[in-house]
Amino acid sequence: MPYCTFSDDRGRHVPAVDASEMKEVDRVAISDTGPNLFQMMENAGRNLAELVIETFPSDWAERHIVVLAGTGGNGGGGVTAGRHLTNHGGRVTVVVTDEARMGNVAKQQLAIYRAAGGAVALKPPSEPGLVIDAVIGYSLSGAPRGRALELIAYTYAHATPVLSLDVPSGLNATTEETPGSVVQANATMTLALPKIGLCSSLAGDIVLADIGIPALTYRKIGRPAAAAVFDGRYRVPLQR
Repeated sequence: MPYCTFSDDRGRHVPAVDASEMKEVDRVAISDTGPNLFQMMENAGRNLAELVIETFPSDWAERHIVVLAGTGGNGGGGVTAGRHLTNHGGRVTVVVTDEARMGNVAKQQLAIYRAAGGAVALKPPSEPGLVIDAVIGYSLSGAPRGRALELIAYTYAHATPVLSLDVPSGLNATTEETPGSVVQANATMTLALPKIGLCSSLAGDIVLADIGIPALTYRKIGRPAAAAVFDGRYRVPLQR
């Protein structure tokens, strides 16, 4: 088990969770306290889009932004970010590992993105200006295979920044282990709470994003201190 501690830019401790604890946060939110999965994806995607604009303020719209999206919630958040960036004049292409296997909510986000004029391609563009890695989230199970493996390899084939959503694809969110190929991110925007596996340097710089989880959710899972992380901000840079 990796060990590091996370703190915000004001020096305050930020509690971390493993994959099973984050799964419980999601379960309680979806089944009891809210927000629902669509709302969480929307919040994640908008935060990610805003982070792109803040990180590359002078030229983000000129960069060809390539979103590598998996079939689950992580992929849906990436697609949502692509839509927001497209709506603001960005040049975006979404590449999905397997559209037919996307979950219903992620598929709904892809449909909205398409309806807004968003580009979807089977093959990633040859000259990306920024890669958003949203292939595999905290629920990694074994070594990446098939299309996921191909898209991870794509991130190494180009000298362009990589921004991962939640955790770099291929990195175990609990143990920091890499059972196979893994993304080396320049930065990772993680959701709700940092994952213990982000102790790894593979995550690059870490930004924590608020996806709307209420304090009641954290009280219900026995982690009340987690509710005080954001204090009026929607994204908080973390140190480890």
